[in-house]
Amino acid sequence: MSQANEITCSNCHSRMPSDLRFCRNCGFRLPQSMAGYGVGQYSPSNELPTVTPLPAPSKKKRRMSGMSWIFVGLLVFFVGAAAFTAIVAPMRKRPSFGVMQVPVVKSYLGVDRFNNTDDGVIFESVKAPGGPADKAGLVGGDVIVTFDGQPIHDEDQLDDIMTQTPVGKTVDVEYMRDGQKKTVKLTTISSEENGRLTHDFDRRPEGKPQFGYDDSDAKTVKVPGMNIHGVRLGSILRNRPADIAGVKDGDIVIEFDGVPIRTNAEFLMRVRRALPYTTAKLVVMRPKAAAAGEPEADAENQPLEKVEIPVRLGKQ
Repeated sequence: MSQANEITCSNCHSRMPSDLRFCRNCGFRLPQSMAGYGVGQYSPSNELPTVTPLPAPSKKKRRMSGMSWIFVGLLVFFVGAAAFTAIVAPMRKRPSFGVMQVPVVKSYLGVDRFNNTDDGVIFESVKAPGGPADKAGLVGGDVIVTFDGQPIHDEDQLDDIMTQTPVGKTVDVEYMRDGQKKTVKLTTISSEENGRLTHDFDRRPEGKPQFGYDDSDAKTVKVPGMNIHGVRLGSILRNRPADIAGVKDGDIVIEFDGVPIRTNAEFLMRVRRALPYTTAKLVVMRPKAAAAGEPEADAENQPLEKVEIPVRLGKQ
């Protein structure tokens, strides 16, 4: 046997034919037998065969789904919005260099609902007792012509002036009432003081009075034959203080307890300001009854007479 057809056992180093799979001496697997498994090749030398490793399986790259991209996009958006707010918002609040920002403080007169007129600005009613307008003797229906020396043209202008007027300043107010021009002095108050007066009035311990009329059925009217306005009463509630005192449907109120009444809102406020169980003098204009034998005039041309009626108020 030639040496070319022999191999050496790597375990006991015995030589034997190359076509054997196992050593006849020790039973060890011979090198050439590994070629049959396709995992290596052997060399005729006494060294072990060189084994070629199998290639590693390739890993397939995972791709992000559409919902994952949406989630990432939302996350980026909210993070960016939070960063923008944290950086830009404080910059907007920061005052301009060299400019001092002063909070706006508005003065108040203690009246309710301004409206424009041809002569100036009219208000509907004086609010709670103790306010500037109340102390100065103003009433709803008065038309403000000038304020602190400035002619008044509309309510927006007056609102601007009130914003520029310091709280607590005493000013001259020129107004029109029943075609006559008058002037008073009043001292403005703050919003907090205005609110406090209203709060105290609404919660006064004496309670609320009862007059006995349907305020939604009353309306402001021009008194026939006179250069004044009044409040025509619609429905007088039966067996209530006004009805018991003799107030009638259609009476036009021109005065309540010494205060001129020119608007429905002012009359309602004056009734609310009265104390329960006190007597208020009501002055009304009422159609004059025809004398015996005289024909009755129609409602529009019927002459009016002034009637004073003491009304003892109840309590709600």
